[in-house]
Amino acid sequence: MVIVGLLLLSILFIVLSTTRFHLHAFLSLLIAALFFGICSRMPLAEIISSIEAGFGDTLGKIGIVIIAGTIIGTFLEKSGGVYALAESILKVIGKKNVTPAMAMIGFIVSIPVFADSGFVILSPLNKTLTKRAGLSLATTAIALAFGLMVSHTLVPPTPGPIAAAGILGADLAKVILLSIPVGLFTLLFAWFWASNVASRVHIDPNPELTEEQFSAHLKNAPSAFRSFLPILIPILLIVLRSVANYPVLSKAEGAPPLAWEENSFYHFIMFIGHPIIALLIGIGIAITLPKKFDKQMLSSTGWVGEGMMAAAMIIMITGAGGAFGEVLRNSEIKTVIGSAMKSDALRSFGLWLPFIASAILRASQGSSTVALITTASIVSPLLADMGLGSDIGKALAVLAIGAGSMVASHANDSFFWVVTQMTGMDVKTGYKLQTSGTTLMGIFACTIIWIIGLIVL
Repeated sequence: MVIVGLLLLSILFIVLSTTRFHLHAFLSLLIAALFFGICSRMPLAEIISSIEAGFGDTLGKIGIVIIAGTIIGTFLEKSGGVYALAESILKVIGKKNVTPAMAMIGFIVSIPVFADSGFVILSPLNKTLTKRAGLSLATTAIALAFGLMVSHTLVPPTPGPIAAAGILGADLAKVILLSIPVGLFTLLFAWFWASNVASRVHIDPNPELTEEQFSAHLKNAPSAFRSFLPILIPILLIVLRSVANYPVLSKAEGAPPLAWEENSFYHFIMFIGHPIIALLIGIGIAITLPKKFDKQMLSSTGWVGEGMMAAAMIIMITGAGGAFGEVLRNSEIKTVIGSAMKSDALRSFGLWLPFIASAILRASQGSSTVALITTASIVSPLLADMGLGSDIGKALAVLAIGAGSMVASHANDSFFWVVTQMTGMDVKTGYKLQTSGTTLMGIFACTIIWIIGLIVL
């Protein structure tokens, strides 16, 4: 278990170097990746290729999404649209209900939309709502992040749960029917943690904004409906893509292509519903928001330039986190964990075994989707021995794996850096609120799943 000790040392280095010694997180993550790779005796060339691949793959997936999201956010803020939108929403939900509302919005949005993308898209709205409600940004950001994570790890058609269901041979309809109530109960924990723990950390979402300035922004702002479109249209396009792709993801492995897959309309939907294209369309809509358009807004020194500058730091740190995670993925850590999970003593853990395996894999390599897929492959031959061979048992096993994949969102997880950097949290605060919170939330979710298992198995 030397490799597990190296992982813990790497995490300790990241926390101490960024908080006590004020080393930039970008350098801290790269040093940790090199330290882990060298000490775990990975070939030197593989360490470098892992860092390159992890950095590039992470930015390839969410780099443009982050940039596009911050540009949309800049146009919403500068045009006054986000203020009109916040004022309209507050009239409906009231200032006291902003925190549970953000958790529920996150839960709904992340069913079809990846959590990273969802947080980027909703962050400008969340900040303005938080300011108007007089709350700490830590409170609402954690509520939003946890809401996004719950459905991302539990509710199909998110790719991770679908893949796990396919590997275990679980009925997808049963997984969906069970995942929604489990997810909604888990949101209660997200609300509790945000309101009672995250609220103790004060982060002003916009310290320079006064009530007078807010009123001035409202006078020149577009309507709330128009302001909502740059957020709503990308989400709807991504949802449409997810719905269109659902039959393809659900078909049996090795099955011939569906007629729908060869339809040109299917390919068009898959194109415009890709997060990159959807958010670029969102930028096009956001550009129409200012009452007086000036082409200078699109320049490197204008609103587009401001949005890109805001995204730069987030992108670099997120990429470095991806590099660290890739080094971990390419080490022997998955083999070590997989072997340990197959011992006879652990099989008696029932639903807690897939949860534990998924949690360890999630904490060790950062990706909830990888944790879901890898854990499903590990526990698939063990389901009958654990009393989970029935249809309902397999569905509950998928959810237990999903609950484990929530656990310990930390430095090797791109979502950790998206949340902390877009919220203004330091690393220590991120570990306190997000890492410990997601760990307890995963345990809470698995407890609900275990109780259901006691009743139906």
